[in-house]
Amino acid sequence: MGTNNLMSPRSMRRIVIGNNSLGEIEVFSDGETKDIKYDPARPGYASNRIWVTEETPAKVVDIKEIPDIPHSIIPPKNGSLCRFLTIPPDSSFIEKINEKNINNYFREMNLEHVSTYHKNALHPYMQKTDTLDYIYVMSGNVSLILDEDTVDLATGDTVVILGGNHAWSNKSKNMCELFISSHDGSKQLF
Repeated sequence: MGTNNLMSPRSMRRIVIGNNSLGEIEVFSDGETKDIKYDPARPGYASNRIWVTEETPAKVVDIKEIPDIPHSIIPPKNGSLCRFLTIPPDSSFIEKINEKNINNYFREMNLEHVSTYHKNALHPYMQKTDTLDYIYVMSGNVSLILDEDTVDLATGDTVVILGGNHAWSNKSKNMCELFISSHDGSKQLF
């Protein structure tokens, strides 16, 4: 990540490989990802969408990217979402953040309904989701803030989140990078 602790998120090359209509494997696309959302209240924050599906099981023949799905931090109903998240140190924004900033972020991500922000929240970006998330800490350190607990994570750690209220807090002086695979979940008992 270089010597600058608060640098812009790195560019990501994305290669999409799948089966064509003849059943042959081919490269459908190879290039830099373009679907990136930033949070002006958190300089350095970026949510870089790699791929999104609208159904499970996902189609693997004649793959087409779905460009009209709004960028979000949770997958569509019955779908999945793969993204790369860059989290700046809390110290770079936490004293300046306000309710308007939080509301703007969740509105931009099409997620006003998952924000659990309140003035006494453990972290301003607390959110409650009904997703199955697989997270890999690619670089840096980050704390996973929960209702009753905090889990400190470092480069190479993995987490499985089965829904719930949480936030990511970077208490270090360096950027943190997470790779996240999210899948629509359900609280129904079968």
